[in-house]
Amino acid sequence: MIKLNLRLLCCTLILSMLGSTAALGQRRRTVVVRHPHTTLVVRTGHPIRRALPAAVIVHPARVAVAVRAPLVFLPALAWTAAVVTLPIRERLVWQDAESVTRDEDWVDTNFGINASGDALYLDINGKARLNFAEITFANGHVQVVDFDEKTHKTGVYKLLDFRDDRHVMTVRILLKSESDSTKLAVYLGK
Repeated sequence: MIKLNLRLLCCTLILSMLGSTAALGQRRRTVVVRHPHTTLVVRTGHPIRRALPAAVIVHPARVAVAVRAPLVFLPALAWTAAVVTLPIRERLVWQDAESVTRDEDWVDTNFGINASGDALYLDINGKARLNFAEITFANGHVQVVDFDEKTHKTGVYKLLDFRDDRHVMTVRILLKSESDSTKLAVYLGK
């Protein structure tokens, strides 16, 4: 009788241990995903010399675009913010948008364009503190537009005007939302 009770106790103990591990394996885990901070990377030759934010959140481009030519930085252009009217839909060849929240702090966002046009427009919906933009062309030239960390409100602004039709590969913008959420849209016009 004692042997039977001991066997029953051992079987019960083993089954309860197996049952608890199975239950633990089936329990749903809660995973908290946070945007990783990374160090801001600017390439050699970048024309902005002021102290840039040390840590940023990177929003990668939805479309990866490879620039085959060696990169050459042109002198930085100081940006003059002037609200403009967006061209008619038929004159816009490309557009994309990105949302940034206040709790993200500084965000490094990239737009893979790979299209030709004659002007870039920036549409801000909210309030954003802008640091700089890098426009990379197919020939490897990189035009840096210096926003000088000024805050801009809702509106459509001309980011850069080209003399001739240029093939734009990417637009990278460093910004910080100063409203709960800011939507930033970039358009390429023709």
